[in-house]
Amino acid sequence: MNWITNYVRPRINSIFSRREVPENLWHKCSECGTMLFHRELSDNQNVCTNCGHHMHITPRDRFAALFDGGVFTEVSVPEPIADPLKFRDQKKYPDRMKAAQKKTDEKEAMLVAAGEIGRTPIIAAAQDFSFMAGSMGMYVGNAIIAAAEEAVKLGRPLVLFAAAGGARMQEGILSLMQMPRTTVAVQMLKEANLPYIVVLTHPTTGGVTASYAMLGDVHISEPNALICFAGPRVIEQTIREKLPEGFQRAEYLLDHGMLDRVIPRTEMRDELITIIRMLMGLPPQVVGDLPAPSEGETAALEVPDAAPPAPSDG
Repeated sequence: MNWITNYVRPRINSIFSRREVPENLWHKCSECGTMLFHRELSDNQNVCTNCGHHMHITPRDRFAALFDGGVFTEVSVPEPIADPLKFRDQKKYPDRMKAAQKKTDEKEAMLVAAGEIGRTPIIAAAQDFSFMAGSMGMYVGNAIIAAAEEAVKLGRPLVLFAAAGGARMQEGILSLMQMPRTTVAVQMLKEANLPYIVVLTHPTTGGVTASYAMLGDVHISEPNALICFAGPRVIEQTIREKLPEGFQRAEYLLDHGMLDRVIPRTEMRDELITIIRMLMGLPPQVVGDLPAPSEGETAALEVPDAAPPAPSDG
């Protein structure tokens, strides 16, 4: 046996011919375990193509699928005091903020944008659960107020996508003060007779559920989203009883009158267009509606007259 030919050479060839394969090409569905190609998953708005499980989606990716052509303009939000309580647990609050900003590449837990869906101008706000569990701090309160003020100024409806673990512990009572502040912001919309539509995503809990997330004119949820104030585990430990199957999930809340609709993410855009145009007193959306062509474009598209048939030899 020639060990150089049979072992060394194949080993060297395998080292030099090895290709680096990116680790994020495939994603495993946490619900059914199916391996999903990243492009296929992205095209389906992070919804599993096998079981329909709704995975996390960032506000920017959500807005890219929501607005016409993925085009939107960010609405500026006033910056709050960076660390008002000088809070520290295992880490300093500013260090946690820097880690969250680096992880998400976002400034804070809420993004506010203006744009059109189905040629209907709206203001939209979305929380990012991956940014400190989407917790409601002073910035989130400022963002909702900025969204409401922009909606009133432009006469547009406000669509809010909620996803949060509750109030932000590191801001203490200042985070809880955002509950009445955001309630006042919602009241501004009602006084201006502008629709306020809330889309509840997984999970929406705590003080967010107890304030602006449940004050909408219409409440829509994504399938199987957890929507509650206190979680089911806490309730079971308190009352020492087993809760019903699917308790505090979107379908359970729909059956018990707390939600108006449960709509898959891939159908949410069309549903919102229909509801918004109805509430704004606009005619139904025309599918494929495009600007009328100019006279020059019309002339270029005209079909020339047919040529006369060639004379026959007979």
